[in-house]
Amino acid sequence: MQDTQNINQIMDASIPLVVMETFEEKKAEDMLLGVARQRFAKLARWSITDGLSTLTFGPQLVAKETKFNEPVELLRHIKASNEPSIYLLCDFHPYLQEQPEVVRLIKDIALNHLTVPNTLIFISHRLSLPKELTRYATGFSMPLPTDERILDIIREEAKAWSQKHGDTRIKTDNVTLQKTVATLQGLSSSDVRRLVRSAIWDDGALSAEDLPRVNRSKFQLMDLEGIVSFESEVDNFANVGGLHNMKQWLSQRREAFVDHASTLDRPKGILLLGVQGGGKSLAAKAVAGMWGLALLKLDMGALYNKYIGETERNLREALQLADAMSPCVLWLDEIEKAMSQGGGSDNGTSQRLLGTLLTWMAERPSRVFIVATSNDISKLPPELIRKGRLDEIFFVDLPNEEVRREIFEIHLKKRDLSPEQYDLAALSAASQGFNGAEIEQAVVGAVYQAQNGAHRLTTELLLQQCTATSPLSVVMAEQIASLRHWAQDRTVPA
Repeated sequence: MQDTQNINQIMDASIPLVVMETFEEKKAEDMLLGVARQRFAKLARWSITDGLSTLTFGPQLVAKETKFNEPVELLRHIKASNEPSIYLLCDFHPYLQEQPEVVRLIKDIALNHLTVPNTLIFISHRLSLPKELTRYATGFSMPLPTDERILDIIREEAKAWSQKHGDTRIKTDNVTLQKTVATLQGLSSSDVRRLVRSAIWDDGALSAEDLPRVNRSKFQLMDLEGIVSFESEVDNFANVGGLHNMKQWLSQRREAFVDHASTLDRPKGILLLGVQGGGKSLAAKAVAGMWGLALLKLDMGALYNKYIGETERNLREALQLADAMSPCVLWLDEIEKAMSQGGGSDNGTSQRLLGTLLTWMAERPSRVFIVATSNDISKLPPELIRKGRLDEIFFVDLPNEEVRREIFEIHLKKRDLSPEQYDLAALSAASQGFNGAEIEQAVVGAVYQAQNGAHRLTTELLLQQCTATSPLSVVMAEQIASLRHWAQDRTVPA
């Protein structure tokens, strides 16, 4: 197997320290037992609860010689040992930060590797070695199941359910099976089995209705503490007024992105620039809804961490999560918050973030469509927004009279009101200079006013709300005029 070959190559290269970040500890043990048998080497496992145990083959793993419950005691034993062995150290990360003696002992073992080739394999859900140890170490990632293996797991769980229910076949179809396999990509075998079991065992079926729930569960397993959020409430362009050019552009490219078999160049992403409240966020949600994809929102401002290196790690893990959720739409909200050019007050963090993002954008094999939104494109570096990184820059302008009429219709229908009962032409004229959010708030305000007065909503109430509102295009007229002038010849009208 490829994973066994990779571990053997690491050991052949005389690398004394290996870091394995995984939740599948049992699977890692089984793999390393196979490696130890091939190499005629001893494999020992250590944990704070069980101490040091020698692992051997049998019907189950057999633990022998349990001892050395303290990390320092363990490492002193390994350092003094003359018998080359592979040591699997479980959840060792707390001791790497709190005990300098632990770090020194690990370094001593690494420096003595050519004399006594002991290999220390650190396994944890998350682990970073101190800098003084990184030059002696390498990372190893547990391979994820292939599409064929995911399908095998689905069949195994379907068979188990069938046997328990009188050989009744589960209800599914080939299209749903293919979508389920695609949804479960990027998860470990144990996580795949858990999600498939939860989808099948509740009703004996694997249907299209199960897919959103499986997708949400998958995201929760890979959660990034507020940096990335799974947007379960995606919209569709029927609820977005205007943006006809962008709708047509996306419609033309949908099949090229969604269809695995398409030979057309796969779309990469778009940047939405525009006035605040103009509908950029709603449009990002509508892309996912139109293409029938999961939507991930990356909060660019939440990436930053006070500890050196953690900010970049946050971005790498967020992008890995997007790869795992493929196919999906990744919404980079207010991208200028993290990728601003010029400022030197962050010790180069923004430049390292930019480098990480550009590398991923250039090399990613996954089907992740980027929708970046920005209120100030002047802060973004040119290498991020050039053609090739993103496919197009759309400018979301203030809605014209026709689009304002559409937006009024949309928000009246959302509140179970009939647009035909209102003078939409008058409302559209009265709301000149309004953005989409301001039109919505005019409707909301009028509805509240009507309820307080115990009478029905009228055009007059809506007009009063429009008259009472000072739109952003008036309050910040100079800034918005400058933005619209800049975008006139540099972007595509959305």
